[in-house]
Amino acid sequence: MAATPSKHQPSRPHGVSNDNPFSEALFRTCKYRPGWPTRGFASIEAARDWVQAFVGWYNREHRHSAIRFVTPEQRHRGEERSLLEKRSRVYELARAARPERWSGGTRCWKPIGSVWLNPERPDEMPRGHGTADALPREAVGGGPMAGPP
Repeated sequence: MAATPSKHQPSRPHGVSNDNPFSEALFRTCKYRPGWPTRGFASIEAARDWVQAFVGWYNREHRHSAIRFVTPEQRHRGEERSLLEKRSRVYELARAARPERWSGGTRCWKPIGSVWLNPERPDEMPRGHGTADALPREAVGGGPMAGPP
């Protein structure tokens, strides 16, 4: 029989290995979005309406830091590369115009490539089938804002 959690023991350990950081980040974004009901939804219909509006905002308006501050919709439509090139030019012009405001280079605005929900670590990938070597560096780590290797 499993022990019941006490008030000093959480029902779920913090940071367990099967936590999905993407779903955790999505829930946090959802929870801190204006309009999130602190006392719960009044009805299932109210919950559905709120989530429907949230999903629209999340995909069409919210600029995701993990994909260089473009929206998922822009990325799926293939607009990412041109948007990031324009952004890079704007930053370079701003830096050239006021170099005293910059302590280093500008932010990396290169597209990040593939995004994976549960990327395998390179040391855990099976060998002999080309799996580890076939995936680009972005797919196996380096962080979403990491620049070139």
